[in-house]
Amino acid sequence: MSFAYFLRRAARYWGDQPAVLYGDRQLTYRQLDERSTRLANALLGLGLTKGDRVAIQARNCPELVEIECALYKAGLVKAALNARFKPAEASDVVENCAPRAMIAGPGFTDYSSATPGFGSVETFIAIGKASAGYADYETLITRASAQEPDVATTADDLAVLHFSSGSTGKIKAAMQTYGNRIASLRKILLGMDRPAQAGDRLALIGPITHASGMLMQPYLYCGATLVLFDTFEPAQFLAQAQRLRITHAFMVPAMINMLLNEPALAHADLSSLKTLGYGAAPMAPARIEEAWARIGPVLSQGYGLSESTSGVTRLSIADHAYALKHRPERLASCGRPLGETEVRVVDEQGREATGDDIGEIIIRGADVFGGYWGAPELTSEVLVDGWLRTADLARTDEEGFVYLVDRKKDMIISGGFNVYPTEVEASLYQHPDVLEACVVGVPDEKWGESVKAVVVLKSGRCVDADNLIDHCRARLADYKLPRSVNFVADLPKNASGKIARKLVREAYWHGAARRVN
Repeated sequence: MSFAYFLRRAARYWGDQPAVLYGDRQLTYRQLDERSTRLANALLGLGLTKGDRVAIQARNCPELVEIECALYKAGLVKAALNARFKPAEASDVVENCAPRAMIAGPGFTDYSSATPGFGSVETFIAIGKASAGYADYETLITRASAQEPDVATTADDLAVLHFSSGSTGKIKAAMQTYGNRIASLRKILLGMDRPAQAGDRLALIGPITHASGMLMQPYLYCGATLVLFDTFEPAQFLAQAQRLRITHAFMVPAMINMLLNEPALAHADLSSLKTLGYGAAPMAPARIEEAWARIGPVLSQGYGLSESTSGVTRLSIADHAYALKHRPERLASCGRPLGETEVRVVDEQGREATGDDIGEIIIRGADVFGGYWGAPELTSEVLVDGWLRTADLARTDEEGFVYLVDRKKDMIISGGFNVYPTEVEASLYQHPDVLEACVVGVPDEKWGESVKAVVVLKSGRCVDADNLIDHCRARLADYKLPRSVNFVADLPKNASGKIARKLVREAYWHGAARRVN
């Protein structure tokens, strides 16, 4: 079974139904299948062969769905550049993976083979407006054959290079195979709280070249419609969700915070919404309670990473409902292992961490990636004896629910005590005036590091640092308290919309001789 087969079947089952909606554009299942087949043949006709990399940079648009389907059909490897990348970041990615072709959307057609890092690119393709030196995307599709390409892929063949920055800032690429991607599809389908079906509509808000794009193939498999957004404006999303009768959506916690702060939420009709999934960053339990009350009993969350291809734990809608009624502390959990993936929390000796003990999450299964592209030493650090070592710290309760504590590198060590920023942030989010919070360790001559909170207040609210510290004092041990609070207009976000803790922390460490940790 393959993605090409699934799409061909979907085109037969739901040919005239919309597969993709984007503004006033519509792409039916039949059109998606035919156009992606033609694009696959066009790319192969350019001389590309199975395993070659194709770089992509574009904001959300229907063409990105076509491209992913075409690359699966042609056995080519997707190497997506985030639309927010600066030229230097784009050069780093392209130099790393050496693609033979690049497909660029509007605003991203300034590259050429003379651009630093782009020397491997033989063909540049432009989506939309014509650009000098670029082949036209539509012309390639129109002229290519609609006959299914004769390309066979195996589970071990490389399908996707998923790029991210490591703790050193150096680009690294997680190798996701066809087997990884099929395992992820199985897991997402089996783990759906309220299974998608033909006619349902999934809102994809984040970049579909990255995390939110993992939902594309599972929902296409079910005959649902992908509704693409190129930006997230809370009022616009609420209006579109009501107009289009959105049934499923995925957001990062920062987006849900923005929704809760949007006045239009008070009168928005979200009755069509079956599931609002959230993840990619911790969400404070206080915000979860508010979202459940104001958006509806539709919340579901998971935990995963690029190296695990997709989510490996799930806190279902039913789990949320039970926690709210009987176990409120469980709202801090990211759920229990999902599907066929094994998830353990172990101490430094590899023994199971029990009770309140904190250990590292390790993962094993068909969805665990094949390693980092061109980085065997880095691969050997994280793939040990068949297990993926995540560097995420957690504990588990008696029923197997996993509670993320923090990243190893984000942990603050103050006076010999371990302080986990997300725990302090969860306390700050319980304050009625706090919109967003980021907690970091800053240099301290006495304690090595001290705890600092950087806070965005809700519009029109006013509170001082002492008030926030006293608020935390009622909820946290003394050594965990923020020793200082900075108020800012907004917090930096990364390309996925998550608060960029590294950037917040960096501002306080300029000139430090040693990065105390």
